[in-house]
Amino acid sequence: MISPAVLGVQSQVSVRTWTLEDCLNYALEHNIQVKKSKVSLLSGDEDLQQAKAQMFPSLSAGISQSVVNYPSAGDNTYSGSYSLSAGLTLFDGGRRSNSIKQNELRQTVNELAVEQSENDIRIAIVQAYMQVLYAMESVRINENTVEISKMQYERSYELLKEGSISKVDLAQMESQHSSDKYRLVVSQTSLDNYKLQLKQLLELEITEEMAVQAPELTLDMIMAPLADKQTIYQTSLSVMPEVKSSALNMDIAGLEIKKAQAGYLPSLSIGADIGMGHASGVGSGFGTQMWNRMNESLRLSLSIPIYSNRQNKTAVNKARYASITSELDLINTQKQLLRTVEGLYLDATSSQNQYLAAVEQVKYTEETNNLIEQQFFLGMKNTLELLTAKNNLLNARQEMLQSKYMAVMNIQLLKIYQGVGSSE
Repeated sequence: MISPAVLGVQSQVSVRTWTLEDCLNYALEHNIQVKKSKVSLLSGDEDLQQAKAQMFPSLSAGISQSVVNYPSAGDNTYSGSYSLSAGLTLFDGGRRSNSIKQNELRQTVNELAVEQSENDIRIAIVQAYMQVLYAMESVRINENTVEISKMQYERSYELLKEGSISKVDLAQMESQHSSDKYRLVVSQTSLDNYKLQLKQLLELEITEEMAVQAPELTLDMIMAPLADKQTIYQTSLSVMPEVKSSALNMDIAGLEIKKAQAGYLPSLSIGADIGMGHASGVGSGFGTQMWNRMNESLRLSLSIPIYSNRQNKTAVNKARYASITSELDLINTQKQLLRTVEGLYLDATSSQNQYLAAVEQVKYTEETNNLIEQQFFLGMKNTLELLTAKNNLLNARQEMLQSKYMAVMNIQLLKIYQGVGSSE
């Protein structure tokens, strides 16, 4: 097979090392959902400007040219008319002013939607980044385990030649070594998958490879004190954009009721027109005809609703139902936020407690494993006891690793829900 280099094609793969802050800053700038929410904000501004423009008069011009053929007379006539019209709504029951208020509120909702999309990507990045860190350390643990099992197998092979252990014992050691290598492959695959998820969240190209910088997680970071759950929830209620948006949607629904109620009220408008025209065969010149046919008019229109086939009543009732729905949406948003905060708080505190217990467990299982390993090579312990102690140590390390990153991740997420953001 001909290599790309022979054909003069070079595969340019760039590798960059990313910190958590790098990931967050890059995602906020390049994530497609964040960009789309910003475009929606620009579109909403156009709606607001259009609503404000309805308060000004309208102006239009019209030009009409016509030709009439008379076959029996063998003659044609030409005519033209020109007009300029202006109109202004003086009173419409508050429809236009309430529409402006609605669009101003919708723009605030659009701004909050940008904040929410940014929060969503922050949360996703923190979760993916911590999963990558966990997988990286899990790979290191499994690499160390493979090295140890390899040395144990080689030592057991020497003991077999000396007649200290049986072939069954050696086969068990070989089987354990194979299992350890398989576990390493699985952990490496998990790491690759988590890195791919993080890369996709960052919208990176296929030619861009990423290396993740693992920060040093101190005990202070893992066991960072948390405010009480009620305080965190109350803070999140005041800062999370989805809660603010739901509250504003209630105000928008209230204005929609006022707009619907305006259908029962009269509307008053004023208009003015200027017109002129000309026609062939009249005898007088173009300028004279234009002057003679020039006309000006001023009109004042009052529209009084009497019976609208239930349109107004239906509009008011549906607006009220929408208002009730928006109120329920707010309650639902608050309850969802409560569930999220409670879950994160429970996971954070539980992981911190589990980490402390896991540290002690690793300490004791390491001591037990080292002692049993020494006794095994002295012929005082059998293979099953050695492998059991080793697996117990591996499980303890994995539990400590998982609780450590779960604690840090949930602490970081709670910061986001308190409007603090995230940091390493």
